[in-house]
Amino acid sequence: MLRRAWANLERVTEEIRVAAVELVGGPADDETVRRALDLLAAEHPDDHTIVDLASITLDEATDFVRAHDLVSLVDDPCVIQEMPEFARGVAVAYCDSPGGLETADLPTFYCIAPTPADWPAPRVESFYREYNDHMIRNLTVHEAMPGHFLQLAHARRYAGGTRVRALARSGPFVEGWAVYAEELMATAGFGGLPVRLQQLKMQLRMTINALVDQLTHCEDLPEAEAMALMTGRGFQEEGEAAGKWRRALLTSTQLSTYFVGYAEIAEIAAARPVEVPVRRWHDAMLAHDCPPPRHLRTLLGV
Repeated sequence: MLRRAWANLERVTEEIRVAAVELVGGPADDETVRRALDLLAAEHPDDHTIVDLASITLDEATDFVRAHDLVSLVDDPCVIQEMPEFARGVAVAYCDSPGGLETADLPTFYCIAPTPADWPAPRVESFYREYNDHMIRNLTVHEAMPGHFLQLAHARRYAGGTRVRALARSGPFVEGWAVYAEELMATAGFGGLPVRLQQLKMQLRMTINALVDQLTHCEDLPEAEAMALMTGRGFQEEGEAAGKWRRALLTSTQLSTYFVGYAEIAEIAAARPVEVPVRRWHDAMLAHDCPPPRHLRTLLGV
């Protein structure tokens, strides 16, 4: 996994340099990337507006998926709200869908955490420069449309001979689909070049997540080196990197599911037969609940 992650880091770095040149001009180097990202970071929400922005972007993403016929939509409710206090401290946002065996008509919750009350103003500013307007569009794609919310809604419609599969959701499948959804939407033009740049930055983050996860728990990666990797190669704001370091200490292997899952899901998506429309293939990928990607290959015959 480490070899694949380092190689992917190099690939995406080249892509984001090209995209940055397209936005602001200049040489294809890291300084140009930082100038482009700084320009986008200036347009950002705050603690009072971030939930409203997420609601707007969910409507935008839903309309885009429908207009481009990317995957079948559902009429399930999705409630966007501020993350409850008890759930904060690990991730910035999450998608909380009804349980796998739930039969009641319950909504899915897309929750976003504002900054901690004890953070100094510079760290709050750093956080929202990271989670700027364009990044929130990409985040909504990941957490909701056509990421977790839509994927898990499809999963609940799976009706196999046993309900056991609903109790054993594959993390690499769930996170892999959500990251693939980001790339799918950005490539199709959602949010234009600004979202494309943010999605490439997220690809860097996803890849570095896997590196930090592995190196922290298996090779005792020091905090200073982890922060340097995230803020340097990943172009992350200090506030985001600090939160990710804390998450790496509180969890293990979960941060790797994004990269591992994306690599496998993207390969399955690319195996779509030429005669099969995009929406039908995506629907087929989501029709089997949340199996490990290697088993999804078998189920789809690829």
